Amino acid sequence: MTSYSESMRDRFAEYVKTLQNNIVTALENLDPNAPPFLRDRWERPEGGYGISSVFSIPFSSTPATTILEKAGVNISVIHGSLPPAAVKQMRADHESLPYDPESPVNLPFFAAGLSLVIHPRNPHAPTVHANYRYFEVRDPADESKVLAWWFGGGSDLTPSYLYEDDARQFHTTLKTACDAHGAALYTGFKTWCDEYFFIPHRGEARGIGGLFFDDLCDAPHKRLPGAALADRPWTSETIFAFVRAAGDAFLPSYLPILQRRAHAPSTDAQRRWQLLRRGRYVEFNLVHDRGTKFGLMTPGARIESILMSLPETARWEYRSEVGSEAGSDEGKLLEVLRKPRAWVV
Repeated sequence: MTSYSESMRDRFAEYVKTLQNNIVTALENLDPNAPPFLRDRWERPEGGYGISSVFSIPFSSTPATTILEKAGVNISVIHGSLPPAAVKQMRADHESLPYDPESPVNLPFFAAGLSLVIHPRNPHAPTVHANYRYFEVRDPADESKVLAWWFGGGSDLTPSYLYEDDARQFHTTLKTACDAHGAALYTGFKTWCDEYFFIPHRGEARGIGGLFFDDLCDAPHKRLPGAALADRPWTSETIFAFVRAAGDAFLPSYLPILQRRAHAPSTDAQRRWQLLRRGRYVEFNLVHDRGTKFGLMTPGARIESILMSLPETARWEYRSEVGSEAGSDEGKLLEVLRKPRAWVV
């Protein structure tokens, strides 16, 4: 059995509830004339609960003027049993997870996390995604024994138009949060983010990256090979401290960017490009995203909350020429999406 703090479940659940409230309050304060987020608590029949906080405007023929077009800041704190098929699929990404192909026994699990996606209305204001989570599996013969535990999370920025100052601010804020907990973290998890949020059938990334990490526990990590004791957190307490730092860095990494770009002048052509980029966002989330797939296959899954990440409006065009013009603002973004850059030293 791995080293584990029995209070981690409650502590992590309390943290994501606090973080959710802080983020939603900050977004509401940014646009006080907009409708508030809908806060919706739900119960999972198989065990646990969630709180979905969602922003959207009712359909109308009159154009809306809110800063946000659609947004969701959701938490879930659930428990139940993982069937062998789910364990087999998860084992590929979580080596510490016990799996016996001959055993029909379900594994008791607990999962808590916050997941958010913010789609602003203005084409110059970037979409952002973030997720912070904790997962554990217990012994079905003795549920006081933890067989495996890990943390995961990260945040990433998806602009329609590239502002290099925004990219540097976003990445610098995340790197500062990482560096306080280990010199290996930012580089390892920035690279992982660039690789994870890649759309193979398009040959381009979803956005300009950020952080992505998973399966972070007290064992050596394949994304941090050879990391010394001082280069990364190794215990549940120090990893939890790092995850809190990453979560607390979300608002200072993103809110100033949203404030700068929310009211920038824009054209119909720029709106068209924004909707085309949102189409790419949909493609990644429905075809490639591991979290979406896991959520949809979890017994008792709340589909409304899982698909909250999708934009309200997106566009696909057959053989679209937008972005193909050399030197265009759209083309500059595509260059970065096809070849990720280092935004901070």
